[in-house]
Amino acid sequence: MKKVILFDLDGTLIDSTDAIVGCFNHSFKELKFNFVGDDEDIKNEIGYPLDIMYANLGVDISKVWDFVACYKKEYRKVSIAKTTLLPKAVESVKLASSFARLGIVTTKTTEYTIPLLEHFDIMKYFEVIIGRQEVQNPKPHPEPILKALESMNLNSSHDIFMVGDTKLDIIASNDAGISSVAVLCGYGKKEDLQKYTSNITDDSFEAVTMIKNFSQ
Repeated sequence: MKKVILFDLDGTLIDSTDAIVGCFNHSFKELKFNFVGDDEDIKNEIGYPLDIMYANLGVDISKVWDFVACYKKEYRKVSIAKTTLLPKAVESVKLASSFARLGIVTTKTTEYTIPLLEHFDIMKYFEVIIGRQEVQNPKPHPEPILKALESMNLNSSHDIFMVGDTKLDIIASNDAGISSVAVLCGYGKKEDLQKYTSNITDDSFEAVTMIKNFSQ
């Protein structure tokens, strides 16, 4: 039976840091919010849903959706131009597809995820895309992973792995009852990831190679 690999997106396969940070700063300027942090503070929140990111960055909870709307309007314009594939991302997806069924589980909405995957010509490798709007509870809740498995007619008894760059991915994997491999090419810190998994690699290609070598 084929293995199953679910990939996170930002920080795992793609680098959209410039787009994300730029759109946050754009929304702060447009909505005249006095953001007292810096770009690193924004980067540290990547992986959470946008509304939670804004709240964590100091925006009043009653106004976060105004900021999200402003962000999305700008992101729609710049996402493809300001997003790049991480090194060996294509190679990792191609290798994974040779021995596993693949899916994407991300906090980014599928409205933006699918065009990016198509732009980079890797959409064809994935059976299912689970984004923010497909679930009530985003990562670190296990619902997105469980939703992906349901869409693939699987359950957690299969040989299933999640590859992600933040503790949110790993916590969700643990709570969904599947295995995980963390990568260090994204936004998570090694010391945080080590609290939740012993499988830590430099990038997605090393992660896929590790999964391939795991015994059935």
